[in-house]
Amino acid sequence: MSSTLTTYHHGVEWEEANGVSQAYRVGGTLYIAGQFSHDMSGAFIGEGDIEAQTEQTLRNLDRVLAGFNVTRNQLAEVIVYLTHPQEHAARCIAVWKKYIGAHRPAGTLIGVTGLAFPHQLVEIRAVAHLP
Repeated sequence: MSSTLTTYHHGVEWEEANGVSQAYRVGGTLYIAGQFSHDMSGAFIGEGDIEAQTEQTLRNLDRVLAGFNVTRNQLAEVIVYLTHPQEHAARCIAVWKKYIGAHRPAGTLIGVTGLAFPHQLVEIRAVAHLP
């Protein structure tokens, strides 16, 4: 039995520089790398604004899902990495709940002291299942 292997890239410079893909599909499972708040030219969005960063991060997650013709309802697991969770969690979760609607994937929120970029407050990675 062979598995279908497919990757997805946003086309931003750090993907090649760091040797990573935004997502990797193996058979019916889609592993989505940590998404964060950048536009498609690589410019950081929403410095100091957890709502703006979360919204842009979720737009980037949607781009990855669309690259595989997958919907939000196929998300099985979501992990949110958040700096200063006591300060940012409630507002981040409010944006998340608006985004995900009635679907309830398994979820984990992890407080961290820092992320890859100095102004980054949130990063979201996920696993989705394809039919």
